Amino acid sequence: MDNQGMVLADFLSYLKKERRFSVHTVEAYELDLNRFILFIIYTDVMGPPSDWDEKVESSIKNATLKKDAKLVKIKKRVNQFLKNKKNICNFRNIDRDLVRQYLGFEFDQNYSSKTVARRLAAIKSFFNYLMRSETISITDNPTIYVKSPKISQSLPNFIDHKVIDALMEEPMKIKNKKIGIRDRAMLELFYSTGIRLNELIMLDIGVVDSINQMIKVHGKGDKERLIPFGNRAKLWLEKYLKNRAVSFNSAWGKTPLFVNAKGGRILRLTVQRRIRNYIKIVADGKRLGPHILRHSFATHLMDKGADIRAVKDLLGHNSLSSTQVYTHVQPEKMKEIYKQAHPHGSK
Repeated sequence: MDNQGMVLADFLSYLKKERRFSVHTVEAYELDLNRFILFIIYTDVMGPPSDWDEKVESSIKNATLKKDAKLVKIKKRVNQFLKNKKNICNFRNIDRDLVRQYLGFEFDQNYSSKTVARRLAAIKSFFNYLMRSETISITDNPTIYVKSPKISQSLPNFIDHKVIDALMEEPMKIKNKKIGIRDRAMLELFYSTGIRLNELIMLDIGVVDSINQMIKVHGKGDKERLIPFGNRAKLWLEKYLKNRAVSFNSAWGKTPLFVNAKGGRILRLTVQRRIRNYIKIVADGKRLGPHILRHSFATHLMDKGADIRAVKDLLGHNSLSSTQVYTHVQPEKMKEIYKQAHPHGSK
C-alpha cells in the first residue's frame, strides 16, 4: 500500500457513513487504532517491549491518553509516520505475534480486560474491513485467531433513590443560577429517560414533545426510539428553556436542547465533569460518571417489576442479554423475598 494513512481514513469514513456510527464511537475507534499504530512505531524503532525502558512505555501511554492531547498529538505523530514511504507500517506486515504483543503491553499498563477487549475489537474491525475491500487477503489478517480477553460480568453500579433525590438538589446550590437550572434539567431528564450521555448531548429542542412527555432519541446505529419522561423532568426543562427565552412551541426545532454559555451545544467533557462532581458530593466522594444515572434508571425500573423487554426498548439495547445485567436483586429486597418465600425464612 502506498498510503497507509488513506486506508485508515477510508475505514473511519466507512464507520461513519455506512455503519452509521456516532461521532463519539468513530473517535474511539480512531484513538484505539492510532494507539496500536504508535505501538508498532516504537516496536520497529526500539525492538520488542522487553527491551523498552519506562520512558518509551510512558511515551505511548501519555501521547494517547492525556485529555488535552487525546486526538491531537497522537494523530499528528501517526500521520507523519504513515506519510513516510520508508515506514514499515504496511498492514500486511503486521502478524499475530505483534497483535498479541500489543495486548500484553496493554495489560502491563494495568488496563482492564474490558478496555483491552475493546481495543482488540477495533483492530479486528479494521482488518476485517481491509479484507472485505481486498486490501489484504484472509491469510494476511493477523487477528483471525486472536481471542478476546475474558470479561468478568460484574453487576453495574447504581445509586439508590435517596441519593438520586439529593443529587437533583446539588445544581441549585451553585452561584450561577442559570447554569444550575440547566444542570438540574439535564440530571432530571438523564435519570427520567435512562438515555446515553451522547444521546443526551445531541438532543435538539424539536425532538421533545412536552405535551405527551416523550422524546425522540437517535441511538446507536442511527436507530430512533421514543422515550417517555416524567413530570419533574418536564418542570425543569420548562424552567430551563424559559431562562433561555425559548419554548417547545417556538421555531427552534434544530437548536440544541442543552447549550453552553455561548449558546453552542454543550460538550461531552463538560457534562461528564459537572455530573461527576455533583455525584461525588452526594455519594461519599466516589468517582462515578454520568452513566451511573442510566444504570440507576434501569435498576430502579427492574426493581419495581418492570418488564425486561420494555426496559430493553427504553435503553435502546439490541439484545436482551445486554439488559439482563440489570436483573440483579438488591440485598434488602432479596432478604424480603427470602422471608416471604422460604418455609424457614421468618423463623
